[in-house]
Amino acid sequence: MPRTGAEYLQRVRDNRTVYLDGKLIENAADHPAFRNAFRTVAGLYDFQGAPENLELMTFPSPTSGERVSRFWQLPKSYQELVQRREAITAWAELTYGFMGRSPDHVGSCLGGMVMGIDLFRSHGEERAQALNDYFTYVRDNDLFVTYVIANPRADRSKSVSQQEDEYLIAA
Repeated sequence: MPRTGAEYLQRVRDNRTVYLDGKLIENAADHPAFRNAFRTVAGLYDFQGAPENLELMTFPSPTSGERVSRFWQLPKSYQELVQRREAITAWAELTYGFMGRSPDHVGSCLGGMVMGIDLFRSHGEERAQALNDYFTYVRDNDLFVTYVIANPRADRSKSVSQQEDEYLIAA
């Protein structure tokens, strides 16, 4: 069964380390700076898991048979592609398109990578297998996978090649 909003909120109340303006946040899920975003995502999961939405929003995992978010589906037909789009559209409509990093964002990226697995195989079977294993894990656990965007520290008076670590700067 897909996760619920309550399960999602419980999971993010796991004492993870979150800092805001240099200060440790004890409970990000209930902090005023984050709570509305967390509750919005919880609402997406509740919508997805509602009995009347299960067919629209989920599909059976090919490995576990459990229902997971349809955005993890790797479409093999036009109809599956349409179903996937309809599910993603339903989530976007719930937030009026203003939740740009909802759970389907990186999930879709990972799905695209798996659909192009031959590119990873060309760099070694172990890379392709690692990607496939990771995708299977996050899909079957219906995880919200994301990333953070941060400005790495750099001395703006120096060129890229003069930086202490030329690979970790914002040029």
